[in-house]
Amino acid sequence: MPSINFYFQVHQPYRIKKYSFFDIGTGSSYFGETGENDLNNERIMKKVARKSYLPTNNILLKLLEKHPEFCFSFSFSGIAIEQMERYSPETLDSFRKLIDTGRVEVLAETYYHSLAFLYSKEEFRRQVEMNKKKIKDVFGVTPKIFRCTELAYSNEIAKEAEKMGFKGILGEGVDHLLGWRSPNFLYKAKEANINLFLKNYRLSDDIAFRFSERSWKEHPLTAEKFAKWVSEVNGSGELVNLFMDYETFGEHQWEETGIFEFLKVLPEKIFNCHPDNSFTTLTDCTKKYPVRDEVDVPYITSWADLERDLSAWVGNEMQRDALAKLYAMEKDVLATEDTYLIDIWRKFQTSDQVYYMSTKGMGDGEVHNYFNPYKSPYEAFISFMNALNDFKMMIEDKKILQNKKKNNRRKVRATNRSNKK
Repeated sequence: MPSINFYFQVHQPYRIKKYSFFDIGTGSSYFGETGENDLNNERIMKKVARKSYLPTNNILLKLLEKHPEFCFSFSFSGIAIEQMERYSPETLDSFRKLIDTGRVEVLAETYYHSLAFLYSKEEFRRQVEMNKKKIKDVFGVTPKIFRCTELAYSNEIAKEAEKMGFKGILGEGVDHLLGWRSPNFLYKAKEANINLFLKNYRLSDDIAFRFSERSWKEHPLTAEKFAKWVSEVNGSGELVNLFMDYETFGEHQWEETGIFEFLKVLPEKIFNCHPDNSFTTLTDCTKKYPVRDEVDVPYITSWADLERDLSAWVGNEMQRDALAKLYAMEKDVLATEDTYLIDIWRKFQTSDQVYYMSTKGMGDGEVHNYFNPYKSPYEAFISFMNALNDFKMMIEDKKILQNKKKNNRRKVRATNRSNKK
């Protein structure tokens, strides 16, 4: 004891290109597909694969071969898998090799990495089922644990996950909600019969955010030092949940920082530091450890920023206006029964689209600026709304066409009835 749960989030959005007012009505593509620019999805996927996914997958495969006790978990957005299929199939194959070992668990999430749970429970469920199917089709496994977009969690989200048949759900170990309790135990969601895994954000963020921070008093972070911190949980915890973006390795923390060398030796250092240290998958934890308490989370938390809330996505009027207008289109979009149009609408839902509009400042803002391919949150908002207005025109044209077809069919039926008489 403790059991270390490494969980990695794999996601890449379809970024909306710089869409001007003069593009409205042209019906041109919304998502960056061509040109050497910061919004080109193919270029970005290939870069992230080269710098992060492929080298990290190679390291993890060797670790699995070297340490029979080593294991970890992934979740994939459906649109990340789509882009790997299209732009980097060798990367998808490298993920398959890991999962085929039987020691890598795959979690479920929303297919489009969306915030649908805030606006449409039906759309939320549809996207989760889409993601489960994609995981089964691509990797041959069925997820048993759920991870909501941006590690969003609340009592209500836990209830939805239970209804969909999941045995566990991930959340942030928010101090003021835990009180005297530690995130290093297995908990139960309030009013739902589902296991709750809470992120140890201090240890997770030591790797994900502070690893290369030279002003940090613990810099440089060595595998020996981190293994010691993990081992100190012995006697005061049963789990150490280390949740982070997979791009931590090689993209957020560049190879030059030593992040790959750190990862290569970390399991061995953890095993050697204490005889009771182990690695587990999340599902195995539900079988190995008892639930220690129930945690009440009446409002949505996330893994972002100091507030651990959704303010990075819905904190300003631009973001709220964009999302409200987007989800107001649900009925009309679905009524088209056009898979191409429905797919576009769902790509607009990806949480990154409104994350780029964040105006949060100070320390939090530095994080948002790093991930923002636009020059400003206002440029992101303008591009989004211009593209959405163009898309709305497409939906209205589709409705007009559908109504004309319906009217024509009515006229034909009426004529046929008249002729029979």
